[in-house]
Amino acid sequence: MISFYEIITRILLGAIIGGIIGFEREVHGRAAGFRTQLIVCLAAVLIMIVSENYYHYIPNTDPNLRIDPARISAGALIGIGFLGAGVIIKSGYAIRGLTTAASIWIVSAIGLAIGGGLYLAAMVTGATTVIALWVLRILEKKIRILRFRNISISVPLTEKTAHAEEAVTSMLSAGGFHIHSVDYEKNSSRSEITYHFSVSTRDKGVVGKLFEDLCSLEFVSSVKISS
Repeated sequence: MISFYEIITRILLGAIIGGIIGFEREVHGRAAGFRTQLIVCLAAVLIMIVSENYYHYIPNTDPNLRIDPARISAGALIGIGFLGAGVIIKSGYAIRGLTTAASIWIVSAIGLAIGGGLYLAAMVTGATTVIALWVLRILEKKIRILRFRNISISVPLTEKTAHAEEAVTSMLSAGGFHIHSVDYEKNSSRSEITYHFSVSTRDKGVVGKLFEDLCSLEFVSSVKISS
């Protein structure tokens, strides 16, 4: 059986490590922040304590019963997976919340480790997680990642319409954008054509300049850039 002081130690350690990871998420304005991560870690700790307690208690009550302590913890990880899915949001090419979902998952795993008495493994994993979330964020900002954008440009149906696509394409190429696809939409009631460009670039700063350049084109009636 687990002693009273051992239970208190595991719960407090789970609250501390879960709170530290949750604090990092809270500082960066993520949906699953300080309280959520702390509670998830505490829940995982408690689940593992209950599982271990049943493993020791039930055989003493009935020797014919065989308890697998891993089953309860496995069910907990499945439940945490649904919780993590709730913070993932997809908007166009952008998918937000993956890191927060992963942090919820690792926090639950840390809680299970603490609940199982694996303090060293839990503390090392917790420290590594904080480094990955906080320190590596600085390095990640310096990496020139490929950024995808959707550009919608509306052009009135005039004699200049035929040259609109060519002019915009040249501007995108000159700005270092790679064009993946072009879709067309005609609005007869408004007498205009809308071009939907799917592009990518590694230079974050050129998006704002591109918007200004597109707005300056005399044949363009509206411009929209989204991720």
